[in-house]
Amino acid sequence: MKVLVIGGGGREHAIVDALSRSPQVEKIYCAPGNAGIARQAECVAIRETEVERLRNFAAERGIGLTVVGPEVALAAGVVDCFRAAGLRIFGPTKAAARIESSKEFAKRLMAKYAIPTAGFRAFTDYAGALAYVQGRPLPAVLKYDGLAAGKGVVIARTMAEAEAALRDMLLDDKFGEGKVVVEDYLEGPEFSFMCFVSGHKVWPMALAQDHKRAYDGDEGPNTGGMGAYSPLPFVTAEDERYALEKIMQPVADAMIAEGCPFEGVLYGGLMKTARGIEVIEFNARFGDPETEVVLPRLKSDIVDIFCAVAEGRDTQLEWHDFAALGIVLASKGYPGDYEKGHEIKGLDRVEGAVYHMGTRADGGRILTNGGRVLFVVGKGRDLAEARRNALADVARIDCDNLFHRTDIGHRAFDDLER
Repeated sequence: MKVLVIGGGGREHAIVDALSRSPQVEKIYCAPGNAGIARQAECVAIRETEVERLRNFAAERGIGLTVVGPEVALAAGVVDCFRAAGLRIFGPTKAAARIESSKEFAKRLMAKYAIPTAGFRAFTDYAGALAYVQGRPLPAVLKYDGLAAGKGVVIARTMAEAEAALRDMLLDDKFGEGKVVVEDYLEGPEFSFMCFVSGHKVWPMALAQDHKRAYDGDEGPNTGGMGAYSPLPFVTAEDERYALEKIMQPVADAMIAEGCPFEGVLYGGLMKTARGIEVIEFNARFGDPETEVVLPRLKSDIVDIFCAVAEGRDTQLEWHDFAALGIVLASKGYPGDYEKGHEIKGLDRVEGAVYHMGTRADGGRILTNGGRVLFVVGKGRDLAEARRNALADVARIDCDNLFHRTDIGHRAFDDLER
């Protein structure tokens, strides 16, 4: 069949790569794509939020399956638009995607259905939010209620940080007009639990852990993610079973009860606290960069899975037992201001997989075109070998305006050493 992937980052490159391994796929299109994706798919100059143009393209080209990558497309109602036209598409409706697009919706859903998560209050006014934070112990967890490209969460350890974050979110509209959710602070290692969901049916994927901070040692500002790895030695089989039975399955059931059944990828951002596994956040799509280390471990044909989820049929997932660890190469200055247009050399010398996150082609050259630019994946019999292979490939890439973390997976290595 012909397949259309919506999006243009590393997540979408990993999806395209997985689709390219399926014998069922005749041709892959990607809108808008990037310079790396262009080597495996035909890129189409349509933005992720131009839902009518995407629908028309899919209808005109006889697309048998469309896969949605980014949250902005889901929030724009691309799934609703395609389904109204009778087109098969993988992803949740706009109503179901509120589990990501509104932090308040997600928290109220969890409170109603007794899903374990931190206590919270929602605010639209700066003074009320500030007074609430001032009356509680620090640190405070402040979350912008809408979409913020992974950067709308601040863990304020001082009142000055809290005031600045609330000012950004409620007075200066840094992410747009909206609300702020103030949550109780939880402690423990975070991990990502992505599941394919179709109504009541839930199929768990391999676990992964993302690294949000910009610099080694989990220092610096929050980013969209600087690296990820899978599997996770610190999450036990019992932990995973609890997360599936007490969090992911009940949320899928709750979405049906609320009249917005979920179909697609439900992403649980979870934390292993002293009290047990609790929810930090939900996303309504594949995580980025977790997808880039999870999908390479998928042994099953991903087309079978996408179609089963879209049609509500049963399916099975099989996984490779190797480890995967990936490192983001980001533009210097990210997640703040950064330059574009720097040439990247040495990609032909890389031995593993490289997923392009923010690149563009200029003739025969590949140039930087975003904050997060490349995602280099190493595989191995264990995480130590996977990290050695990833770092070796990073060293083969030459660009004077990229930086990366060297300690991806440090939590797992610390646990293994103990």
